[in-house]
Amino acid sequence: MSEIDKQKSDKMLKGGLAGGLFAAVCCFTPLLVIAFTGAGLAGLTGGLDYVLFPLLFGSLGIVALALYMQAGNHGPSPKTLITVLVVVFSAGLIWLEFKYALRISLAALALVLAYWYYLRSAKTSAVS
Repeated sequence: MSEIDKQKSDKMLKGGLAGGLFAAVCCFTPLLVIAFTGAGLAGLTGGLDYVLFPLLFGSLGIVALALYMQAGNHGPSPKTLITVLVVVFSAGLIWLEFKYALRISLAALALVLAYWYYLRSAKTSAVS
C-alpha cells in the first residue's frame, strides 16, 4: 500500500469512527435533544432519528471500507455491498418505525467487527 493510500484509509477510519461515535451518542442519549431545546429548536427533535441512524450506518460503512483499504485491497471491492447494506439497514429501521433500534445498530456493528476479523485473518494467512 502506498503512503497516500495509507493516509487516505487512516483519515477515512478516523472520520468513520468519529461520525459513528457522534451518531451513537446522539441516538442513544438525550444529549442532542437537550442541546436543541436549549437553542430553541425543540421542534426539530422529532426528526432526528431519520438523520442520525442513517449517519450511524453510513459511518460504519466508511469504517468497513477503510479497513478493507488497510488490509491491502485484496479481493473484489466491497463498496457496492457496503452501500446496499447501509441502505437496507437504514430503510429497515425506518420501516420498523425505530423498533429494535439498539439491536439493529448492534447487528450493524457486529457485521463491521466480523468483517474486520475476516480481513485480519485473511491478511495473516496470506503472509504465512
